[in-house]
Amino acid sequence: MERAVFDRMAEIDGEHWWFAARREIIANLIERQAGLGEAARILEVGAGTGSNLELLMRYGRVDAIEPDDQARALASARSGIAVKGGLLPHGVQLDDGAYDLIVLLDVLEHIPDDLGTLRALLPKLAKGGRFLVTVPASPWMWSSHDAAHHHHRRYTAASLTRVFDDAGYRVRYRSHFNTVLFPLIAGARLAGKLLKREGGDDAIPPKPLNSLLTKLFGAERHLVGRARLPFGVSLALVAESAKR
Repeated sequence: MERAVFDRMAEIDGEHWWFAARREIIANLIERQAGLGEAARILEVGAGTGSNLELLMRYGRVDAIEPDDQARALASARSGIAVKGGLLPHGVQLDDGAYDLIVLLDVLEHIPDDLGTLRALLPKLAKGGRFLVTVPASPWMWSSHDAAHHHHRRYTAASLTRVFDDAGYRVRYRSHFNTVLFPLIAGARLAGKLLKREGGDDAIPPKPLNSLLTKLFGAERHLVGRARLPFGVSLALVAESAKR
């Protein structure tokens, strides 16, 4: 991503409704689907500025990877974790069989070779380990926001499942989320296309609106991991090795 995008993320990821509510949803998804025991080892790939690391540290010992130098330095300072550099699928050294949970939280869409990356990470899962991803959904929603964040794709449920199947995983759970706000966000993205707006749409709204959006989006934490929502701005998937 552009340097300015990382800088902006560092400014807003503590309170912006999307980041705050998504962390609540991810926490419940981990608790319901990851099957973690005591002393779990967790790897976050694409840690960015480190906004998810404190959350992940609730569930075990965390390692992290982030290729951007400045984002990695900030993530390390925030978390106390020595975040590794390097690019997947071949530029990072990780131990085989090391991790009970590997997470890519809105990262896979940034990677040109998503299939190669998933294949490279599969041997790093411990026996019975799980793999959790969140990605942007609905290719028809592609907008200047995706371009500004250097996305290579948005996924459908079928295309996300297919790349995991092809990489040697078995999908345990898959659902859309960010469903409640889907009509509002879809409308804003379509309006942006018609008006030919450029750049991202990640400004923090006024406090009352930001609080309301956080509550509306965050309410989905009661469903994600239990039910399967049929549409939404994003997709979540939990997988394991197909060789059990």
